[in-house]
Amino acid sequence: MGLATIRGWPHREPGAGSREPGAGSREPGAGSREPGAVALAAPAAVAPVFGLGPEWLLHQGRPLAAATVLSHPEQLRRLRAACPEAAPTAVLAGDPCYDRILEALPHRDRFRRAFGVAPGQRLVVLNSTWAPRALFGDGAEDRLSWLLTRLTSELPADEYRTVAVLHPNIWYGHGPGQVRAWLERARRAGLTPVDPLEDWRQALIAADCVIGDHGSVTYYAAAIGRPVLLGSFPEADLDPESPVAALGRAAPRLRASDDLRHRIAEVIESHDPRAYAALAELTSSAPGRSAALLRNVLYRMMDLPEPAGRPALLGRLPLPAHQPAVRTAPVRVLTRVLRLDPPEVAVARYTDPAYEPEDAEADAAHTVVHEDTSDASLLENADVILRGGDPDDPRLGPPGAWADEVASRYPRCGLAAYLTGVDRGIVRTRGGEVLRLAAVPGGDGRVDLCDPAAYASGLYAWLGDGHGVPGELTVVTGAVRHRVVVERVIASR
Repeated sequence: MGLATIRGWPHREPGAGSREPGAGSREPGAGSREPGAVALAAPAAVAPVFGLGPEWLLHQGRPLAAATVLSHPEQLRRLRAACPEAAPTAVLAGDPCYDRILEALPHRDRFRRAFGVAPGQRLVVLNSTWAPRALFGDGAEDRLSWLLTRLTSELPADEYRTVAVLHPNIWYGHGPGQVRAWLERARRAGLTPVDPLEDWRQALIAADCVIGDHGSVTYYAAAIGRPVLLGSFPEADLDPESPVAALGRAAPRLRASDDLRHRIAEVIESHDPRAYAALAELTSSAPGRSAALLRNVLYRMMDLPEPAGRPALLGRLPLPAHQPAVRTAPVRVLTRVLRLDPPEVAVARYTDPAYEPEDAEADAAHTVVHEDTSDASLLENADVILRGGDPDDPRLGPPGAWADEVASRYPRCGLAAYLTGVDRGIVRTRGGEVLRLAAVPGGDGRVDLCDPAAYASGLYAWLGDGHGVPGELTVVTGAVRHRVVVERVIASR
């Protein structure tokens, strides 16, 4: 999908080529489905087309490139209308970026686990392109700022996982330090920024919903059948005949007045994966074939024969490193004891909420504060204090020693929890009992990816309701049940 230019080859008729979005040092949107990059039909009077106009493709009236690589014939129609002088250089070769995504689709479950998405949890991907009226723009309506706060405070932490994919030019235009500062509060609340060059495709494959704008990443998400919710969409910046404008007409919109949790759930549950099939066909004219077509054009440019007996291959998308949500912002937890025998507690966690969460069925609430919170004064009144790390970390001592230190320093703390793995941890009660919590693996033998802080909150609620230490506790998050084994490490003092 998109456009690329290759220099140093005699002009040819259409026949091969493409390039991934964001590669190299091109201007924003070149080689991606940015505003006006493609059109379904060229209008009689053509407005300037980003990446395809004479100012990008000509020098002294002559084409800069020997080969202008396109991914679909509709882009050729756009090129002929916007810059007819460059049309003879056009070649078609599908889209290697799209082909890599298609090849990796069967590994969706692996990618979800890599991003720390637990069974029953929904992955929401925020995406913004690089433009003044994009979701993360510098215009009057910068919607990402309020959206980041709402996503992390209004969505139950154990039912939703959030990551952000921002255009590379956002990072390099403003500087990584500035972008990290803008994202800091949301990051502390559990949002994970995704590498804009390496892991964004895997995030799209893993997604349950993509909240985006008029950029290429949002278009790719729609093309592979993911539910799309448009947080920003500047129609005035787009050619109404372009495929991306058609996406804007087809996809639902997010408004500031929406109940965010309800709106996201509605978009996911009502989505038909075939809804954007017609737009997917415009992503590439040769799905799965771009590597062969590109190699062909490149070897012809060099006037060399292609390697015999060796298939043209694209690099496969790697499995990202495990990236679970990390929450160092305060968490408000609503709980309800569901059953006494066997013990069962429902837990709903909200990170850094702007107001007290509401749940008519909850019968208790408490506050959890990470020891690395940015506001250390919050630890004084925390019901539960936690941290995560290696149990053998010599800086902290064994978990029991750390918990004793916390209990001594913060007398109002009712439970200290040291999380030692993705599915386990060690806690100390106010009465001095040290307990090991470990989730029972699923039926497939895989570890429970629910944040073990939820287990600690479930136990805190159970003990706070006047019950003794159970041998096993079921913690319910949303519609998912987690069996947690509770084992005494040190008897009550």
